[in-house]
Amino acid sequence: MSDPSNEQRQTAAAAPAGGCLIGGTPPATPEDLLARLEALGIAQASVEHPPVFTVAEAKALRGELPGAHIKNLFLRNKKGAMWLVTCLEDRRIDLKDLGERLGAGRLSFGSAERLMHYLGVLPGAVTPFAVINDHGGAVTVALDRALLERDPVNCHPLTNTRTTAIAARDLVRFLEAEGHPPQIIEFGEG
Repeated sequence: MSDPSNEQRQTAAAAPAGGCLIGGTPPATPEDLLARLEALGIAQASVEHPPVFTVAEAKALRGELPGAHIKNLFLRNKKGAMWLVTCLEDRRIDLKDLGERLGAGRLSFGSAERLMHYLGVLPGAVTPFAVINDHGGAVTVALDRALLERDPVNCHPLTNTRTTAIAARDLVRFLEAEGHPPQIIEFGEG
């Protein structure tokens, strides 16, 4: 992926959502997400930071932020089925192998438009929390098993200008509460 221009960075940072969901409604805001976590009794800690678009940028900015750090892949197959794969940030992912593991066939990255329509986030802000916007259950979530063994798990809260840490078990509980019980994928050594 090419490095976003300064204009793209400012736009992404200024607009936590920047579009509409498939039904034409605005996506949830970071504040909506944090309120949902609170309603579910899920403890979290959030920090603000300049916008980050890549794992390398996140590593450079986070300093000593403890816990698991993730990357998120928004994928689709030829039939239009979609997956959100959340794994440890340094995982090397072979899309062909992953497609076989998921029973998805050949996978490719979903477009920014599709990402907004179904998960309500912009590229650079992809997060498992985005299922809060997938009211129709169109996206299947897959989690790296190694994430379940680390605490906390650090995720963007629908924007790439913050990081929110929650317990791994609470991430699973949130996904289940949103109607997206995750498929757990074994990638090997983390």
